[in-house]
Amino acid sequence: MHVYDLDTPALTVDLDILERNIHNMAEKCRGLDIPLRVHIKTHKVPEIAHRQIAAGAIGIACQKLGEAEVMAEAGIDNILIPYNIVGKPKLERLTRLVKQKTVIVAVDSETTANGISQQVQADRCVVGVIIEMDTGGRRCGVQSPQEALELAQKITQMPGLDFQGIMTYPSNSRVKPFIEETVDLLSKAGIPVKIISGGGTGGEAASKEMGCTETRSGSYVYEGMTRVGPKTLSPEACALRMIVTVVSTPTADRIIIDGGQKTFTSYPPTPYGYIIEYPEIKIYGMSVEHGHIEVSESKHKFQVGEKLSVIPVHQGMTSNLHDELIGVRNGKVELVWKIAGRGKVK
Repeated sequence: MHVYDLDTPALTVDLDILERNIHNMAEKCRGLDIPLRVHIKTHKVPEIAHRQIAAGAIGIACQKLGEAEVMAEAGIDNILIPYNIVGKPKLERLTRLVKQKTVIVAVDSETTANGISQQVQADRCVVGVIIEMDTGGRRCGVQSPQEALELAQKITQMPGLDFQGIMTYPSNSRVKPFIEETVDLLSKAGIPVKIISGGGTGGEAASKEMGCTETRSGSYVYEGMTRVGPKTLSPEACALRMIVTVVSTPTADRIIIDGGQKTFTSYPPTPYGYIIEYPEIKIYGMSVEHGHIEVSESKHKFQVGEKLSVIPVHQGMTSNLHDELIGVRNGKVELVWKIAGRGKVK
């Protein structure tokens, strides 16, 4: 089947680009001599995670517990959940997972750590724990090396918790003194730091410079080796393509496609993607089920029923809206993968 014979909208991935991105990141991290832990939140596909591990990744990172459960069921081990796990339902699910696979979780408060400790005691298991540090991301994380030390001291006294180290996002050279001070404080307090986890596609060299023992990268699998945006989407680096159909040509300078916010997400800014066949035309807006494209800069006369290939601006968010991913090579459909982790936000 040719890719243009697919019913649309159809989420596809160029397998040659996907495989090249996986290979290039693995080679980059080997060259830097830093272990790679791949973040699966971009693709949520166990088959892609297996390929990343086969290329050399030491394990995976899952932003949510539901993603980790899906990946564990697919036979993947060494899972980091860099997210605070809070609440009885999640804690019970965590201990079930810990009994099956090697799992490390992140915390940034005594309350979160204590909740995990109580549950693993009740379920008679042990879980590895790292402390998340806020080094500029302004999300979760302790705010200073001293806070990290105080929390680590409490964690080491909590039954069922095996303190492993620290994590941060994003990796950059400015973070190095913060990390070094934290490790120094912990070491002087007699608390070993086994893991220093850095993160962010494009931050691998910075993770190495910071002294990290691993680096977490995810978006590269679809978007290439550096972060991209609406003005830098590249058909050579970006693996994902949404195949859409022109369903209306209401004016000479505007066409409508059958993919809107429910297909691509409403993620700003515009343009919403890069149209491979005609880069000069732009998706300037979206309604729920319609994509609005400005075509005045193109000499091509668009027809109802014509197919287009669009690289979404935020490929990870787009993939989370779809049940399946269609693998394409040289314009031909080669395989279909279930996006098993889609919607796993709990």
